[in-house]
Amino acid sequence: MAKTEKLYGTGRRKKSVARVYLVPGKGDIKINKRSLDEYFGLETLKVIVKQPLVATETEGKFDILVNVHGGGYTGQAGAIRHGIARALLKVDAEYRPVLKKAGYLTRDPRMKERKKYGLKAARRAPQFSKR
Repeated sequence: MAKTEKLYGTGRRKKSVARVYLVPGKGDIKINKRSLDEYFGLETLKVIVKQPLVATETEGKFDILVNVHGGGYTGQAGAIRHGIARALLKVDAEYRPVLKKAGYLTRDPRMKERKKYGLKAARRAPQFSKR
């Protein structure tokens, strides 16, 4: 791996798409040009984003640049996690068993269910009234 090389990984979850770049550095995480703490208010979301780094013991070795759009905060955090895991595979293929076992390489297939005709939402029926 070249020292100034950017390693790329795409992560997706629900409607969110994250483009993740790993650059050798000291561990800064920038999401849409904002810091991790600034972008995500909830501590659980910050933990989700860092999970692949903790699993592979590479925390503090890479600066992470992320462009993410679509969906909500939870979906975006999941997409970023997926993207980081995919980019880490390009750093070292030895990480695959660790990331695979933890489930970070699997694309979460759950999506929003479509609204059906005759209903108010995907499954929500109009309120029943006897009269």
